[in-house]
Amino acid sequence: MPDARNDDPAHERFMNEALRLAEASVQQGGGGPFGAVVAREGEIIGRGTNRVTPDGDPTAHAEIVAIRRACRALENFSLSGCALYASCEPCPMCLGAIYWARLDALYYAATREDAARAGFDDAFIYEEIEQLPEQRRLRMERLPAEKSQRPFEAWEAHDERVAY
Repeated sequence: MPDARNDDPAHERFMNEALRLAEASVQQGGGGPFGAVVAREGEIIGRGTNRVTPDGDPTAHAEIVAIRRACRALENFSLSGCALYASCEPCPMCLGAIYWARLDALYYAATREDAARAGFDDAFIYEEIEQLPEQRRLRMERLPAEKSQRPFEAWEAHDERVAY
């Protein structure tokens, strides 16, 4: 597990790289002011900047890009034993990806309130998550289907499934 001491010099090195990437993203016109790195055993194994606008992909946040690159580098979907350093507190989507990637730690510099002041306000998503599905602004309706359990049954019966 990554060292959790705030005085660890690696923390400063990794966070400075995430911040450098965020600023470079703005200067190069690559996307929003966000950068992230995934580190393991003192080395950066994945870097990412916000690529939403240049890639036309609303999921191409810096954290997601860094996670994808780190997973490719390790040839594994699990980033257990790794830490993510982000220039800003991750949005709900990225936080979900961080949990799914099984990262051991997350370190961030700016807060979501800082991001909101710069025009990147995700407070409404946090508010929506707390609502029951039928109370959210996005229309959400369950359509019960006779065969809805079949994919899960097939998964459970599949001998070569890889649990994640």
